[in-house]
Amino acid sequence: MNDDLKAAVAADMPRLKEMLADLVRLPSVSAPGHDQEHVRDAAKRIVAILGNSGFHNSQLLEVDGGNPAVFGEMPAPDGAPTVLLYAHYDVQPSGPVSEWRNDPFAPVEQNGRLYGRGSADDKSGVVMHLGAVAAFAGDLPVGVQVFFEGEEEAGSASLEGILEKYSDLLKPDVIVIGDGGMWEVDIPAFLTSLRGIVATTIELRTLKAAVHSGEYGGVFPDALTAMARLLATLHDDDGNVAIPGLVRDEPDGPTIPEARARALIGVVDGVEEIGTGSLASRLWTSPSVSVLAIDAPPVSEAINQLVPVSRAKVSLRVAPHQDTKAALSALKEHLTVNAPWGTTVEFLHEEAGHGSLIDVGSQAADAWRIGFREAYGTDPVEMGAGGSIPFIDTFAALYPDSPILVIGCADHSSAYHAPNESVDLGVVEKSTFAEAVALRVLGG
Repeated sequence: MNDDLKAAVAADMPRLKEMLADLVRLPSVSAPGHDQEHVRDAAKRIVAILGNSGFHNSQLLEVDGGNPAVFGEMPAPDGAPTVLLYAHYDVQPSGPVSEWRNDPFAPVEQNGRLYGRGSADDKSGVVMHLGAVAAFAGDLPVGVQVFFEGEEEAGSASLEGILEKYSDLLKPDVIVIGDGGMWEVDIPAFLTSLRGIVATTIELRTLKAAVHSGEYGGVFPDALTAMARLLATLHDDDGNVAIPGLVRDEPDGPTIPEARARALIGVVDGVEEIGTGSLASRLWTSPSVSVLAIDAPPVSEAINQLVPVSRAKVSLRVAPHQDTKAALSALKEHLTVNAPWGTTVEFLHEEAGHGSLIDVGSQAADAWRIGFREAYGTDPVEMGAGGSIPFIDTFAALYPDSPILVIGCADHSSAYHAPNESVDLGVVEKSTFAEAVALRVLGG
């Protein structure tokens, strides 16, 4: 009964594919140290797209010191709900360009996938939302507001301020966050939980300055050895997180076979699992701690000296309902009390973002189930995610009566946050059609 929408999306795919490629060409990296004018340029480009697509009130939403969000709307017919469609247009840094098969900001289509930084995370979400709206050719059964953020990959520092400043604009009855993903490339998913995140950058100094390693080694520790010993205390002998006081749960939902996890993560042969509990719990609802970076002299520049100072960034993912302030305090306390050999840890930077538990028992979720069945021939899997989207908690607090859904186009081979990121264009088409059907269902 929705063949008209399916045909409309299929006919529009050449335009949507080119729109996605054009957006990928914009290096809208929001991380510190990158040119934020590129982010603003991308925002302006999207405002222009909205204006040319029939949206009203298209504009940048911004507060001092941050990147803008993009807003546009199409008013609801009498008695119909308004759906807020969220995605983010900022992207991660490319990382080592040498590890990419092509320029990360020069999109390439191969074997039905579009490659380039942001193709999956999350410019595909922008295109999915705009394609679903376009399928109705201006005759929408619901009201739509689009909200495309420019700082998600940098922690959404401005989001709460933007939502408060422009509260007169945003009136959602339903919130759909297009920053989730697929269970498989042909099986859609609802995200039902996301872990929280806390992180800190630490410095450990053992000497006032570097000294000769042969002349003075063996009496006092060098900073790299002390840092290695400290970081090793983050896990116990079984690989469980050794920080006291953290919450862990066993989730409901699908199981994850070890072979699937090994394939998805790309584990080298012979490497053993760490931790205990089901794979789903270790990925979705239990803490995990990782060392993301260590400042140290590169091997090519190493000389025979005791290194006097070392820095590291430690990231801790926590259970969806874990108090993140308590988790950050626990992490800092652990690092402080386990500093070896009388050394002192200095905390240079810290951050925290809440986890989420998401109810998918709403009428809105049922509408998307209908859409997914038509597009994919199957119900969505209800799954957790090990990553974090802290702003979901912000939306939930500001709009407590509005159900929230998290969906998206990325699949496990999309390599988001990694070299050679890509999105399956067939998934973009099907998910766009599914969303269009859901909007029709919501409109009654």
